[in-house]
Amino acid sequence: MAKRMTKEEMLRRVARFRDLRPSTQAFVDTRLPEHQREIFNVIGRGVTEDPALTPAITDARDFNVTYVAAEPGKGAALHAHPTVEVFIALSGRWAVYWNDEGDEEVVLEPWDVVSVPPGVMRGFRNAGTERAYLMAVLGGTDAGKVGWATSVLERAAATGLALDAQGNLIDVRR
Repeated sequence: MAKRMTKEEMLRRVARFRDLRPSTQAFVDTRLPEHQREIFNVIGRGVTEDPALTPAITDARDFNVTYVAAEPGKGAALHAHPTVEVFIALSGRWAVYWNDEGDEEVVLEPWDVVSVPPGVMRGFRNAGTERAYLMAVLGGTDAGKVGWATSVLERAAATGLALDAQGNLIDVRR
């Protein structure tokens, strides 16, 4: 017999977009002007570096879901993950770039999908003309920590942001 759930149990597994509270400082690169964005943890913590950012749905078995909102020209700096990362453009146009220097790029339009393999440096930016949303799905119950390009960590340090030994975001100016 299949498992049964009450409506109340299932409602604890529903994330209403209107109730999601984004973070503008979920990652070490977010004080850099071109990487300012909002992060919405929907299912699981993903690879968020801000330990205070909690997901709407905590049960992240085998995958994590995050929404990203950004203004034109803004997005994530070059980084890598130990798991697959899938990007799905929900609105607007999104450039996903990859390799150590970000020298390759593909532009996604709404509902387009790209799957970036583990270990590949990747970044993304809103390539459209207005605020847009991107969904990121990370593999694994524990998606690990972000590996940043050295240049990103150096620039972030100049803004006061760094990572502690566990990979959590710290403000060294405090």
